[in-house]
Amino acid sequence: VDRDAGGIAGLKSHLEYLSTLKVKGLVLGPIHKNQKDEINETDLKQINPTLGSQEDFKDLLQSAKKKSIHIILDLTPNYQGQNAWFLPAQADIVATKMKEALSSWLQDGVDGFQFRDVGKLMNAPLYLAEWQNITKNLSEDRLLIAGTESSDLQQIVNILESTSDLLLTSSYLSNSTFTGERTESLVTRFLNATGSQWCSWSVSQAGLLADFIPDHLLRLYQLLLFTLPGTPVFSYGDELGLQGALPGQPAKAPLMPWNESSIFHIPRPVSLNMTVKGQNEDPGSLLTQFRRLSDLRGKERSLLHGDFHALSSSPDLFSYIRHWDQNERYLVVLNFRDSGRSARLGASNLPAGISLPASAKLLLSTDSARQSRGEDTSLKLENLSLNPYEGLLLQFPFVA
Repeated sequence: VDRDAGGIAGLKSHLEYLSTLKVKGLVLGPIHKNQKDEINETDLKQINPTLGSQEDFKDLLQSAKKKSIHIILDLTPNYQGQNAWFLPAQADIVATKMKEALSSWLQDGVDGFQFRDVGKLMNAPLYLAEWQNITKNLSEDRLLIAGTESSDLQQIVNILESTSDLLLTSSYLSNSTFTGERTESLVTRFLNATGSQWCSWSVSQAGLLADFIPDHLLRLYQLLLFTLPGTPVFSYGDELGLQGALPGQPAKAPLMPWNESSIFHIPRPVSLNMTVKGQNEDPGSLLTQFRRLSDLRGKERSLLHGDFHALSSSPDLFSYIRHWDQNERYLVVLNFRDSGRSARLGASNLPAGISLPASAKLLLSTDSARQSRGEDTSLKLENLSLNPYEGLLLQFPFVA
């Protein structure tokens, strides 16, 4: 939320756009009153008047619910200060303010809360468990999201083990050399370490995808995040490939480039084909791919709930299957190299009842040339070849 973009009231006018992205939840804020590093001048229950009023917020909540979009409120307390959680000696004061704020906002109808930089919160697992209890006592449907800058798997697991049903965003996936082997290792180690815990996938707790991932891999990472088991978490603008501030500029959240007129208010150069309007009109755009993937994930049970099995494949490729009961199966093949690769898929480690077919239907390619030739093409898996930096999403049926 940015006052230059109309604040809370301005966000309401863009809910329809979020609906076209099949967004299920929107993390809003922080929007509460916070004077930098002043705990007594921080009110977690009151909205910063420069961003809007309580009435604006309630109006946004009602409009979002009509579009089945859940509003998650970011309550990171000292978001304008040096330490997001004030000083360690002030932890009890913060905890008291937080409990009061959680109850108040839940009564107003928010669907959950986000807390960033929990690695800087003393006794974070204890507090998160307590705040989760407050949130879930009102309704089991309420959600808690925590964020950490950490990329250390053990630190991440320690946070997750403290609280059931917690979604955690982190820098774990950005700790990559951007190869197929490294990405497969990161994903499989994470899934093995978290067991049956529902996962969330992101490259940071708050940053833009394009600030962490090279441009030529953005399409690949969209496909990866949407097809891993769990919840993909994106920042606004990731659907376009939006980038943050240039080096040396203040680290301020960028304005959304809606159309030609909005790009003149953005500090870094933005071309017309990087606007929402420009990408809406381009069937080969990043935005078009994002919409397609979001739509598929939302309605295909194998992608939403399905089991995950990594396949052996050529070096620099990461390949896996998603399957659920007797629903359609999905094969994802990702080429992280700057040259073409033959997939050479191996299925020796698949569980009983799951096997690779001779051919599969192409649903999506991140390569614009292949995608432009049309979907629903049947590709033979024995001779499957991928173009440089290409990702494929393939579908094949359950066979009794």
